[in-house]
Amino acid sequence: MPDLVVAGNWKMNTTVSEAAALAAAVRDGAAAAPGVENVELVLCPPFVSLAAVSDAVKGSAVKVGAQNMHFQESGAFTGEVSPGMLRGLCDYVILGHSERRQLFGETDESVNNKVKAAQAAGLKPILCVGESLEQREQGKASDVISGQVRAGLEGVNDASGLIVAYEPVWAIGTGQAATPETAAEIMGGAIFETLRSLFSAAADNVPLLYGGSMNGGNAGEFAAQDCIHGGLVGGAALHADQFLQVAAAVAAAKV
Repeated sequence: MPDLVVAGNWKMNTTVSEAAALAAAVRDGAAAAPGVENVELVLCPPFVSLAAVSDAVKGSAVKVGAQNMHFQESGAFTGEVSPGMLRGLCDYVILGHSERRQLFGETDESVNNKVKAAQAAGLKPILCVGESLEQREQGKASDVISGQVRAGLEGVNDASGLIVAYEPVWAIGTGQAATPETAAEIMGGAIFETLRSLFSAAADNVPLLYGGSMNGGNAGEFAAQDCIHGGLVGGAALHADQFLQVAAAVAAAKV
């Protein structure tokens, strides 16, 4: 079975001091929470707080991730952050989040460039894929997801360190999570089968995370599905106790 991973996407929330305090609370809580030691915890704060969060969790098992990055190493890209700037501050980077695709015009091609740049920099990409409500209602969900996975990983030959997060766009920040069965149908179907076609047996070691209104109350039901190995958590990740409840539920479901 792939590693269990619960990543917290803090989005555009928390000041630097608030981020450091939240990271410290997760660090301390994780050390005392039964079963959580079996889950890789990843905190993804805004860029401005990466250093503070990295310092707060130093020496613990808690890891740090960025929410995005540019694929170029340097240049005239005002407001962007390069892979080299992230090196040493974090281990993971979220790429292709639906908010980046919808609000900032990211494409499968740009996401693919970022995945390759992340790997080249020694960062572990969390590739996000997901369909809109319209695409689901038209019966296109599997084709859309398979296409996103294949395009996002074009030219990628090594699956080590890769994570794929399925976040149905209609379930992000809405409180309306997909059912575990609906998520598993896509994750064990379109996503896993596409990974298998790209990486053969190595696909078996790629963690698949569910994202989209996951919380402590439903995380166990999702993780009870064989093809779901954790979550990419939004709102619940802004509260240390709720974030750790998700991790504990994932751990308990896999015992």
